[in-house]
Amino acid sequence: MPLTLSGGESPASTVSSAPATVGVGIEPLGVAGDSTTGTVYVANSGDNTVSVIDGTTDAVTATVSVGSQPAGVAVDPTTHTIYVTNDGDNTVSVIDGTTDAVTATVSVGSEPLGIAVDPTTGAVYVANSGDNTVSVIDRTTDAVTATVGVGNEPYGVGADPTTHVIYVANADSNTVSVIDAATDAVTDTVGVGGRPVGLAVDPTTDTIYATNYNSDTLSVIDGDTEAVTATVGVGSQPAGVAVDPANHVAYVANYNGNSLSVIDGTDAVVSTIPVGTAPYGVGTDPDTHAVLVSNFGGNTVSVVASR
Repeated sequence: MPLTLSGGESPASTVSSAPATVGVGIEPLGVAGDSTTGTVYVANSGDNTVSVIDGTTDAVTATVSVGSQPAGVAVDPTTHTIYVTNDGDNTVSVIDGTTDAVTATVSVGSEPLGIAVDPTTGAVYVANSGDNTVSVIDRTTDAVTATVGVGNEPYGVGADPTTHVIYVANADSNTVSVIDAATDAVTDTVGVGGRPVGLAVDPTTDTIYATNYNSDTLSVIDGDTEAVTATVGVGSQPAGVAVDPANHVAYVANYNGNSLSVIDGTDAVVSTIPVGTAPYGVGTDPDTHAVLVSNFGGNTVSVVASR
């Protein structure tokens, strides 16, 4: 299971109201939103479902059965397709966002966790923590087209839709692998903090963020130089991370701190927001600037309204 872990202007840096709480399934992990429809998807690892939340009403509108122990969620905003990694049966469930129905199940590597979509190319990237690989899925055929070897125990993965570079957090190697999507080859390896698990990309600034679970820090990587430019102290046992690309604010879920750290463009923590119990996943809506946090220990999602 994923949680057996060892060891300029920032309009979204303040909270305009207390976080709303939405009840979802059991032990939620990954969370992602479709910025076009305003719909949010939450992977519930404890009951093998995905909760579908209306971002306007903060109400669950559907519950979709997927594979065993769903962990990561990614959304293709172009096709309104949702991809869910199933850690317990080594598959990815493909969900049609217009019908909330599973349309395909794709076999990938061992113990898939993180997942990301490049909406420009349509490629889907899956971090397989059990066999140290990344599976590449073609969205047209729902077939694996490549398998890329990375570091030990890859967790988080992010895709830059501008440069078409893929970044993978390798928890047991304390590194981030850099993959050229054109060749499906690792071009660089960046050393970060202790046990990196979460990863997010700001495509506008070409900045990559990796949470270091064992170091209580966030590594900030320059995508041009592929070098760490800052190490930011956050809360206890940071897990998920997400970026609002509209204002370049990063959000980190502190699993053992029951809080959300807010980091602005100066690489400083400008706010710490209490959320639910054992927060793990984070998602953002660049249109409304809402932040969604899955609380693994509380079976809820915290909705942070920002200004």
